[in-house]
Amino acid sequence: MSTETGLVMSREPYPGAGRHWMISLAVAGLAAAATTTAAQSTGHFHWWASFVLIPGALIAATGGPLLARGGGRAFAGYVVACLGALVFAVGALLMFGAFGRGWPLMVILPCLAVAGTYRWRLVHPLARGLHRAIALLALDGALLLGGTLQLTRVGLVDVGGAPMWGAFLMLAGVIVLGNAVELTRHRMPYRLQAITLLAGPAVVAFLLGLRLLRGW
Repeated sequence: MSTETGLVMSREPYPGAGRHWMISLAVAGLAAAATTTAAQSTGHFHWWASFVLIPGALIAATGGPLLARGGGRAFAGYVVACLGALVFAVGALLMFGAFGRGWPLMVILPCLAVAGTYRWRLVHPLARGLHRAIALLALDGALLLGGTLQLTRVGLVDVGGAPMWGAFLMLAGVIVLGNAVELTRHRMPYRLQAITLLAGPAVVAFLLGLRLLRGW
């Protein structure tokens, strides 16, 4: 009897589910309408891109209620919302006819999605440190790597003449090394091994970036 009651209760909608769905769908519809209107006003409107834009908006809207519900479903909601946003961005670029110049967004948006998990707090210190390093590396990739590629596509930066790649590697090394140093505050098994595994590649990345930066 108790098992059946638990199954029935788990299938009951949580309070506010309808409101969250309405808000998510409204935001998705508004974003799709605004993007379509803006593309039409530029004179470079490609109507067939709606078959990419609208599904992306609906996929992102599906993740909204899961995020609002919280708990274990929040992770799935975040992944679905980010995937939908990426598909939506592809549709928007195609609709504007700007994919040739805007394709670095396909680097920036996934990196920002990973960086957005920075505030998630894992229980184990080692897992928390590794996750924090990955999130900060993703932010580094979005700002430096993706940003440099985007500036290159619009003709504002010449990658061949700019030391951006060395700076990217040096910053990545500093991020990983900083998280390795942070692990020294925690008492846990295999702490020395974990710090060594983080610090070694961090130093190598920093020195390689310095070499590229100085043109050795």
